[in-house]
Amino acid sequence: MKKGKRYIEAAKLVEKNKLYDLDEAVSVIKKVASAKFDETVEAHLKLGVDGRHADQQVRGAVVLPHGTGKTVKVLVFAKGNKVDEALAAGADYAGGDELVPKIQNEGWLDFDVVIATPDMMGVVGRLGRVLGPKGLMPNPKAGTVTMDVAKAIADVKAGKIEYRLDKANIIHVPVGKASFEEAKIADNFKALLDAVVKARPAAAKGQYLRSVTITSTMGPGIKLNPQKFMDVAVSTEE
Repeated sequence: MKKGKRYIEAAKLVEKNKLYDLDEAVSVIKKVASAKFDETVEAHLKLGVDGRHADQQVRGAVVLPHGTGKTVKVLVFAKGNKVDEALAAGADYAGGDELVPKIQNEGWLDFDVVIATPDMMGVVGRLGRVLGPKGLMPNPKAGTVTMDVAKAIADVKAGKIEYRLDKANIIHVPVGKASFEEAKIADNFKALLDAVVKARPAAAKGQYLRSVTITSTMGPGIKLNPQKFMDVAVSTEE
């Protein structure tokens, strides 16, 4: 794929074979994010697991201390007074069976996160083929299947993100915006890494964090030293 002039210039600021410290990497990210829009800062974590095995799955959620910088639209599947509770708590949309044909037949997907009460999962399950591939299916591990819809909505609006492996055993998640202060990007990144390290499956063997990369939407990837994050996690647990 041909790279644009902006990308080529940005890449000159990144040493290819260097493993950066987090603070230094974030400083470089701020310099290379030169697009006309506020670029998203993303983390890409390659893990030493095999997600095809149930006992090596890595999935969960974490509230980033400074949020993602994105306004998140929340859809809640509920019934009765839980619908009113969801709307009062800030849900953008809430309802039940009547939403299924709108999503299934009309292709309505004007939301970023789906929360459901447990008694609605039978209804939501009918949308698996639509929501599943887009990573929108509610999941108990991510805290999006719950009777406490108010807390779930508050967490999501505050910057809660879900992380999970893709087919290549890599986690891709946003950790802020290029306009954030460096310290806030670093805090968010540390919160994510801490959560992922703590979620290490017992069945995982060998090096858990194979590679850790931070990048902006239009910029080159900057590799960090994965061992440093493992060392910090170990010292925190002791």
